[in-house]
Amino acid sequence: MTSAEPAEKLLTPVLSASWDDDRPWTLETYLRHDGYTGLRNALAMPPDDVIALVKDAGLRGRGGAGFPTGMKWQFIPQNDGKPHYLVVNADESEPGTCKDIPLLFANPHSLIEGMVIASYAIRCNHAFVYLRGEVVPVLRRLQAAVAEAYEAGYLGKDVLGSGIDLDITVHAGAGAYICGEETALLDSLEGRRGQPRLRPPFPAIAGLYACPTVVNNVESIASVPPILSRGKEWFKGLGTEKSPGFTLYSLSGHVTNPGQYEAPLGITLRQLLDISGGIRAGHRLKFWTPGGSSTPMFTDQHLDVPLDYEGVGAAGSMLGTKALQVFDETTCVVRAVTRWTEFYAHESCGKCTPCREGTYWLVQLLKRIEAGQGESGDLEKLLDIADNINGKSFCALGDGAASPIVSSLQYFREEYEQHLTERRCPLDPAASTVWAGRHHAHESATEREVHA
Repeated sequence: MTSAEPAEKLLTPVLSASWDDDRPWTLETYLRHDGYTGLRNALAMPPDDVIALVKDAGLRGRGGAGFPTGMKWQFIPQNDGKPHYLVVNADESEPGTCKDIPLLFANPHSLIEGMVIASYAIRCNHAFVYLRGEVVPVLRRLQAAVAEAYEAGYLGKDVLGSGIDLDITVHAGAGAYICGEETALLDSLEGRRGQPRLRPPFPAIAGLYACPTVVNNVESIASVPPILSRGKEWFKGLGTEKSPGFTLYSLSGHVTNPGQYEAPLGITLRQLLDISGGIRAGHRLKFWTPGGSSTPMFTDQHLDVPLDYEGVGAAGSMLGTKALQVFDETTCVVRAVTRWTEFYAHESCGKCTPCREGTYWLVQLLKRIEAGQGESGDLEKLLDIADNINGKSFCALGDGAASPIVSSLQYFREEYEQHLTERRCPLDPAASTVWAGRHHAHESATEREVHA
């Protein structure tokens, strides 16, 4: 895959192949695109062979860390006398991340087929989808697709005459970002307050209802049926050696044509911008996130970094959910980071002190700096607090809150310093007038005190 290839050859529509069809969410449309072929192939194999195939194909989790999917399935102990569960994490809620919800809205049967295959592989008879509760249209569409699958014999008793039984429950969450963390999700699914669990034990040993559980992202599970229908060699022929396959890149922000772009892993932002029409007219790229707001930001010097797990990691960030938020030169980096940090402070579950207290004080410092009221030493204090959160909080929410602060100071420290020395945002003339007036009023009050 080279930048010289035409744009249409860089894209690999698989999960998105039917999105432009009439009523793509229906079972009829899905079957027209070879739907449930992978399931029939899987049911003709022993369950362990299905796990081995997914493992050999090299499918990695599409929800953040990129852990091998087949290996996660393999961790489930067999012949332990306990029920096994599959839980699909559809609680997509990080700023910039927007791939799973469109996928479920346009092609819900890809998830359902993948769930049946995964459940067969890990010997599961009851699977769950934990969906973000605010997306009611997606909830209704997914429930309708599950009903279609039951009626057609893909779910319920004796699936396709195979002798296995499977029920799927679609559960609507109550809108907490922390429930995207797999153990907090399990607590919420069990009816408790969503807070991360101490590990070990890991979900593969004691997950939902203290039973062996696999927790996978929507896109991870939806990517399984094409492997079963087209073969592992086809899948490994896409992407890179250590990050094979196709994936959905969510391009948003200051781009001409934002949207979902399905391409092989290893494509670059430069290539995606060529396909999407580039940065909006008359502007240039300033900074961007490779995997959502919780991943360290990149700048224009990273345009040619391969967007796979190894390439992005070697450049100092994480591929995460492939949420490519693009910002041009009109964006104040301090303002953007402040808004992200406010989100993490609001969504912190409060279970651990580093995250609960640290995110609060990060917001106070950032808002002070943004308002032109920062003091000498504030930047060092920001880094110190971020260091006290990163790697020391109960789950990865704290790490995600610290990442944009540390990386923005690495690349844009001068802009932070301008806020301190000029006591204003250099990119916001209107606000500068307000801040200047505020600063003048402060000086006048000080002078009055001196004269008094």
